[in-house]
Amino acid sequence: MTGVTPIADVPDAPTIGTATDVGTARPYNNGAATVAYTAAPTGGAVTTFTATSTPGSITATGTSPITVTGLQSATAYTFTVTPSNSTGSGPASSSSSSITATTVPAAPTIGTVSVTNSTTVSIPFTAGATGGKSISSYTVVSSPSISLSVSGTTSPLTVTGSFASNQSYTFTVAANNANGTSSPSSASNSVIPLIPKPSSVSYIVVAGGGAGGIGCGNGNTSGGGGGAGGLLSSTLSVSACSSYTVTVGAGGSFSYPTPSSGSASTFASVSTVGGGRGGYGYSGSSINGGTGGSGGGARAKGAQSPTAGCGTAGQGNNGGAATTNQTSSAPGGGGAGAVGGGISSNSAGGDGGNGLSFTYSGSTVSYAGGGGGGTSFSSTGSGTVHSSGGSGGGGAGGSGYNSFQAQAGSQNTGGGGGGGGNNASCSGNYNPAAGGSGIVVLYYPNTYANLTSISGGLTYTGPVNANGNKIYTFTNGTGTVTI
Repeated sequence: MTGVTPIADVPDAPTIGTATDVGTARPYNNGAATVAYTAAPTGGAVTTFTATSTPGSITATGTSPITVTGLQSATAYTFTVTPSNSTGSGPASSSSSSITATTVPAAPTIGTVSVTNSTTVSIPFTAGATGGKSISSYTVVSSPSISLSVSGTTSPLTVTGSFASNQSYTFTVAANNANGTSSPSSASNSVIPLIPKPSSVSYIVVAGGGAGGIGCGNGNTSGGGGGAGGLLSSTLSVSACSSYTVTVGAGGSFSYPTPSSGSASTFASVSTVGGGRGGYGYSGSSINGGTGGSGGGARAKGAQSPTAGCGTAGQGNNGGAATTNQTSSAPGGGGAGAVGGGISSNSAGGDGGNGLSFTYSGSTVSYAGGGGGGTSFSSTGSGTVHSSGGSGGGGAGGSGYNSFQAQAGSQNTGGGGGGGGNNASCSGNYNPAAGGSGIVVLYYPNTYANLTSISGGLTYTGPVNANGNKIYTFTNGTGTVTI
């Protein structure tokens, strides 16, 4: 009808339809649902339909079905739809049936990754929320990226791959459910699964040092210093997963009237000879210095003509010799680096020969010093009159002049024991001293793997990382090491 103005009216309430969860690929805590409705046939013309959630009052507009986003994961929602036009908003529809919003899972929290072997790492983690759908598996990604196989759905995951030699890796973990894959965890600590085995090992093998000799009884003379244990040092080619024998030799001992030589030390095919015992005399007898890694010093040169022990070529030196007849102080034992000190007058006994020094740990350490020779009670001098042991653990010689007790070779140096000082007594402060026990040191660059195992009765320390080396020090016993 011409000239008639229509009466403005708000829309009537729509009829609510089905609300449906839209979980696929939805980020955690950003779920979505579609809400269907049917517009009312009566009432004012609609310009906008608005869907509103309960709880949260999250809204979205559009035509049926309206997609509502921003829903919290694993949360139940109902929806209403409200129409509106320029006049205003009409009444809301009734509430939809309830749906639970689902998404991908929350990101896991990664733990400290550890290396199981050269192809396998163990990755602990704490699972995040499921996102409303059960977690079915986990995805692990490495940096740098390689193909990985993941076993397990609970912590820790077992992850295998062909890792590059000496390469550091970090890892992330993501959870999977029916809706997709979560965001990855933060990156793990760095590990090197495939650390190469050494193909060669540097070694220092030192045998036990010899005991010093005795000199006692009227008319007898001082005992010679014990020779140092034989010393060999070089590099040996080795094979991964192969086993090699290690033996640490004992030092020589003294049981009146006889001193003993030291015992051999070994690593694989490398064997060193125990240090020779010092020459000795008692009740008119005269026994020469013993041969060994380094030779024992001769007993003092009295009426007899005792000789020094010979060292083993490449392992040590000869013991010292007396060069003047009727002297009663004794020469020193040989060391790895020098011949034992000789005697040419009635002064203090001869010093032990010096050992050899090494810096594999960054600090200097010496091994295989000879024992000092015994000093006669008839020597001249004042204060402390006795010989010195050679550098590398050699024991000082005893003295009949001032009852100074001979000193043992230092343990785990292969040092020779000091010779006994001459006196009519055959016991107490005039006895000689024992040789020091040997040692085996293995080392190689610390970019290589630890030894696989150490078995048997070995006492050791290591690995110690120092001066760019991985160092194992064996101080007693016998057993095997596996590369």
